[in-house]
Amino acid sequence: MGRRLNDPEHSRFASLILLSVALFSCVLVYAVVSTFLNPNVGSQDSSFESLEMVASGDLGERKDECCRGIENLELWGPAVKWGSEFKFNSSVECCQACKTMCSGNDGPCLCDTWVFCGNKEACGSRFGECWLKKQKDPLSPDRQDAGKSIIWTSGLIFGKGEGIVGMETEYGTLHIKLFPGCAPYSVAYILELLTMRHCVGCQFYRAESRGQSWDSEGNHIKDAPYGPPFALIQGILEAQGTPFNKMPTEACPTIRRGSVAWIGSGPEFFISLANHREWKNSYTVFGSVLPEDMEVAEKTVQLPTNQMSGTTLTCLSWKSLFL
Repeated sequence: MGRRLNDPEHSRFASLILLSVALFSCVLVYAVVSTFLNPNVGSQDSSFESLEMVASGDLGERKDECCRGIENLELWGPAVKWGSEFKFNSSVECCQACKTMCSGNDGPCLCDTWVFCGNKEACGSRFGECWLKKQKDPLSPDRQDAGKSIIWTSGLIFGKGEGIVGMETEYGTLHIKLFPGCAPYSVAYILELLTMRHCVGCQFYRAESRGQSWDSEGNHIKDAPYGPPFALIQGILEAQGTPFNKMPTEACPTIRRGSVAWIGSGPEFFISLANHREWKNSYTVFGSVLPEDMEVAEKTVQLPTNQMSGTTLTCLSWKSLFL
């Protein structure tokens, strides 16, 4: 027997449909208004995410390429996971455990330091211990000890808005996101420069524009030559009076617009103004300029060549930043 239109069950069903439509309309209106009032919401997070993709080697490197640490180094700090009760078979697993505590969008990392004991003979019963820690200042980590007798391997993790340093020039500040998981030794050296506040001897001395080979987003223009010019700014990061130890080869993802990399073992370095897939995996990348600061980098290529190494471009100074 068919139901009448005023049947109670039918009325309840119709009411639920109307309620669902009303709720959907409210959500849609809220989303549109929020986007209109806050057009830049999420833009900074997306910038960090793109930089982190570079750091993690999204162009073919193994997943463990950016979970590196420094051997014979024990970093200190309050423990968030005790190694005596938290063990793994490799330093990569220990590093990844720390990263899982640093992947949220609701605040700073709960873990920014991992310390692992991976030498079975030297560690003995402590083999596999993975200590996860939290630094008071991740750009100035607390060191317990270092040297050949130290059985620990330590690494740092910088989350969104963390691990950003400022390279000050007379044209503005270049904010650089450091990649400690990809290039721990290189980042450790940069953190040493931070303690000097002003790096006398650090400077740019070469700048080449994108020319007619790359567009404003750094993409190579079809059929155009790959230089010259080579779309880069080149300089040196060596403080006068301080001996420079050659940097080891670390993670070498494909060079992208904004990549900050060593030339060879340093101290010469460059900032790329374009995506250089043709260079393949030839350079250790230890950081990347935030996209919004690439305008500052572009300004330097407008200088006459004879002014790059003269008085126009002053020595670079560094500062730690928390954004």
